[in-house]
Amino acid sequence: MREIVLDTETTGFDPFSGDRIVEIGAVELYNHMPTGKTFHEYINPERSMPAEAFSVHGIGPDLLEPPQKPEPGAVTLRDKPVFAKVGQKFLDFVQDSRLVIHNASFDMKFLNAELDWMGLPKLPMDQALDTLAMARKRFPGSPATLDALCRRFNIDNTNRTLHGALLDSEILADVYLELIGGRQPDFGLSTQSSSTSSQVEDDWRPVPRPAPLPARITADEMAAHEAFVDKLGDEALWKAS
Repeated sequence: MREIVLDTETTGFDPFSGDRIVEIGAVELYNHMPTGKTFHEYINPERSMPAEAFSVHGIGPDLLEPPQKPEPGAVTLRDKPVFAKVGQKFLDFVQDSRLVIHNASFDMKFLNAELDWMGLPKLPMDQALDTLAMARKRFPGSPATLDALCRRFNIDNTNRTLHGALLDSEILADVYLELIGGRQPDFGLSTQSSSTSSQVEDDWRPVPRPAPLPARITADEMAAHEAFVDKLGDEALWKAS
């Protein structure tokens, strides 16, 4: 089963009031495991960048009013493609796969507005799976932000000082896999298969290891243990055998 974990960054909250997408990041999962394939684009929104949005994601200092001089590593947008140049490539990447999104209604609203303005097919809402709703159902009354879920599941998000679509997608993929029961929710024992998935032979059996693993205890550690046991006397558990 192919899934796409997706996130966007925007200039604001409402595409129908003039806000636009400025970044799309997506990560491919196959049978709940990352494949390493990603989609990532920065997008010129063809408008100014509100200071409030800039404070969240730090993208587009050149679109602020007045423009700011970009700090090292900052992402500028005037030289990036407009959505019309990347929309079809985005659809080609996601295809009809399930879209895993945190607060799906927000991202789907923006994506479908941009696609509609291009005359491209919109994404059905039932194609999206909302991890925010999943988290609220599983942990009622608890914070369900991405950062809060990272803390709950001990997922490292130390690189997330600002929002970024690709980084957030990678983090969300880890969160999603925890929400559904871990990286292998069916322990790899599912009998269902597809033409593109790897097959497990029906007669698979474990085989003996061809050679024992080398000992991880050093000679000094062994000597220290023996000296410790000697101090315990003849009744020590280690001498019972």
